[in-house]
Amino acid sequence: MPIRRRRQGEEPDSTLEPAGEEADAVETDDAPAAGAAVEGDGPYDSGDAYPELQRLDFGSIQVPVAEGLGFQVNFEATEVDEAGNPLNGRPVAVLVQHAESVLQIQAFAAPKRSGIWDEIRKETATEVAEQAQGQTEEREGPFGTELLAMVPAELTEEMLNEMPPEVREQIPAEVIEQGYAWQPIRFIGIDGPRWFLKGVVQGAAIEDEEQWQILEDVFRNIVVVRGEQPMPPRELLPLNLPEEFSEAAQTEEGEAEAETLDPFERGPEITEVR
Repeated sequence: MPIRRRRQGEEPDSTLEPAGEEADAVETDDAPAAGAAVEGDGPYDSGDAYPELQRLDFGSIQVPVAEGLGFQVNFEATEVDEAGNPLNGRPVAVLVQHAESVLQIQAFAAPKRSGIWDEIRKETATEVAEQAQGQTEEREGPFGTELLAMVPAELTEEMLNEMPPEVREQIPAEVIEQGYAWQPIRFIGIDGPRWFLKGVVQGAAIEDEEQWQILEDVFRNIVVVRGEQPMPPRELLPLNLPEEFSEAAQTEEGEAEAETLDPFERGPEITEVR
């Protein structure tokens, strides 16, 4: 299921191959706010019309799949032992990997008639400046106003030694001497009906247009399933592990199975599905 690159100005009708007819649309009298999801141009609400594509079902978000994409889930500890080691956890973010790029996806509850992206964007800029000693700037992107951050990433001698020689040779001597390099991070957000979808892009896709087009099409074709349950604004919508994750784990050797059952053994990531 290939994803093709969309040309500048071309209608965003999805680069992912459709798998069937569109669902019925839900009409609304509310005018979309700036940066809000618009019917016919995703990301989509589960009650609206959207292209029927092959997607991984994470519960509150359904993420399209295509050749060359890898998927992982980040966990947050919900229970620890006396030594502080995590015992149980909940999934809190979906990571989509493509080549040298990563897109982190999270969905949150939001007020019915007002978006929260403007507030979150400002808070994120403050956190980058105060906690990471970084810099930010707002700019317009395909999903409206987004935030581009530059944060200092530490370069230790151990990290440099682990790099392939051809990669280390590309790092300027003054960067190695100062001990850090500026890392770009791109924050994108969409206000939907009672939900907010956040994307964080890292890696080559920030500057590489071809890699970005792949991740853009993934983000554009996400379907958010808000549900009817009342939730306070900004609360993370619950995530589930797709059946494909369990099936993939069962086909791997015992090591992969152990990683699935104990995702904190090597960090907050688990089974990768391609």
